[in-house]
Amino acid sequence: MLAAQGGIAVQLLARLADARQLSDVTFDVVPADFLYERPIPQRHRIIFYLGHLEAFDWNLLAESVFGWKSLHPEFDRLFAFGIDPVGGGLPSDRASDWPSEEAVRNYVSRTRAVLDEELSNSSLESAAPVRNGSSLETLFNVAIEHRLMHVETLAYMLHQLPLERKIPQSTPLRLSAESVNPQTIEIPAGVTTLGLSRRDESFGWDNEYESHIAPVPAFEIDKYQVTNQKYLDFMSAGGYETQDFWSREDWNWKTDRGISHPVFWRKTGSGWLYRRMFDEIALPLDWPVYVSHAEAMAYARWTGKQLPTEEEWQRAAYGSSDGAERRYPWGHQMPESSSGNFDFHSWDPAPVNSFPLGASAFGVEGMLGNGWEWTSSVFAPFEGFSPFPFYRGYSADFFDGKHFVMKGGSARTAACMLRPTFRNWFQAHYQYVYSGFRCVNR
Repeated sequence: MLAAQGGIAVQLLARLADARQLSDVTFDVVPADFLYERPIPQRHRIIFYLGHLEAFDWNLLAESVFGWKSLHPEFDRLFAFGIDPVGGGLPSDRASDWPSEEAVRNYVSRTRAVLDEELSNSSLESAAPVRNGSSLETLFNVAIEHRLMHVETLAYMLHQLPLERKIPQSTPLRLSAESVNPQTIEIPAGVTTLGLSRRDESFGWDNEYESHIAPVPAFEIDKYQVTNQKYLDFMSAGGYETQDFWSREDWNWKTDRGISHPVFWRKTGSGWLYRRMFDEIALPLDWPVYVSHAEAMAYARWTGKQLPTEEEWQRAAYGSSDGAERRYPWGHQMPESSSGNFDFHSWDPAPVNSFPLGASAFGVEGMLGNGWEWTSSVFAPFEGFSPFPFYRGYSADFFDGKHFVMKGGSARTAACMLRPTFRNWFQAHYQYVYSGFRCVNR
């Protein structure tokens, strides 16, 4: 029995159960009447994601590991694949095109129960190759992290759902006791390690391989993420009306869509409100601003600076003056709530200066959690890249020159994905993700 083997197998089963609990809790935020809403125009309706997580696990584990025939071939196909935001027109389906909530929940319950029974009674070794040379451990990690990614995706999707269409959850409001004093930190020339070695026993997605050393010239980087206050200064200075701050493509996107402010802000007669997950508050000036890559680039041009490259961000986060590299910005200790705003401890951001204990060796703060950070680096494979044989399009479909690397993590990013090699990516015109930025001088 897999459950009786102890060690890694039991840990993986427990982690899968924990990830399911997190996704179930997230879906519980939405009353049944609103499961067919589409909070973000470029995304599927919420009901898709309810079926997708179980369809993914079934297609990945049940059929490939055990050779089981599908319990519901139509749903396995219907819920198999999401859509790339801003990736080829808006979806045009209607709510009535989707199965009933009851049918989807029955599919979820049945596939989960059958899969659990087989996994708990299996005699497969966790490290034994089971598909295309991949181990059960690798497939488990893919299933777990895929679900955790979608828990975060669901969070920022539900963030855009009207407040009255959500069931409020407890979410403390964290404000700063002292104002943020913008500073820059000098990062000396050195090298940084990018990627995982295939000799490493820890899990990584295909785009994290292969490990290599990159030289990084000296530069200066903002100590903190750019705040709502600093971004408001940019807006007040005519940032959205000055074409010189925008590339031609970004300017056309902004103009065509009538975009004039971050999507998490709402203008009122007396100023700006900020949409938290379950309420609106006066714009918290010391929180990180969440914007698209296009908006971040425009701000950087306004300041006369740039966005960091992936290599620069990596060195500022994990490097040190003596050449040693850390597992996390603060050292080698596992992530704790005192180090940053991550791992589902909050639904919303915190002030950018809230976590001095999470500072890197160079003194840069808040590099993990509280908002992903845009880089100027186009998402591309490292030398030696090889796609997962069981999920060939996970990364390769996005090596198109239109997606940009994000690093760090948000309040809704799982601790297991705070590893230094993890890479996130989105297109330049996607406003909805929990992503801020900081600037560099070279």
